[in-house]
Amino acid sequence: MPHHRTVAVLVSNEALSAVLAMVLAASPWLRVRPFHSDLALSVYMRMAPVDCVVVDFDSQAVRGDLIVRALRADPGIENRRFIAIALAGEVAPETRARATAGGIDEVIVKPMSPRYLLERVLARLDRQPAQRPYRARLPENVIPLFPRPEPVLPA
Repeated sequence: MPHHRTVAVLVSNEALSAVLAMVLAASPWLRVRPFHSDLALSVYMRMAPVDCVVVDFDSQAVRGDLIVRALRADPGIENRRFIAIALAGEVAPETRARATAGGIDEVIVKPMSPRYLLERVLARLDRQPAQRPYRARLPENVIPLFPRPEPVLPA
């Protein structure tokens, strides 16, 4: 993985969120952004691309499959082809069906080692093609004073 990838972590337990973010951030290829609410995550994803989202499937506030479904359906998010990994207490047939319908790519059963999550995130990102550099879309009433040249991408 030659360039940085961004991983968003949305887990309801703050202690678990901090531990997961710390372990994921130990990788030199990952930029980790922890979030405390689905609203904060969706606002961030409208401004900056995210390659992988880690959500808590069993969250008390909003279930993980509903969060991922809303993110994938949001027209304001530039990259809706992110990888979604959910952490669940158990993988019952109902959980499996909801995860599939919600667009979750992988479910990891809790409790798990944070290092295992790191391995799964890196493995998934290795299979995903790199994104184009993000260019924020300016509203029609904004004129850029110092326009940047378009980046040259290898073919």
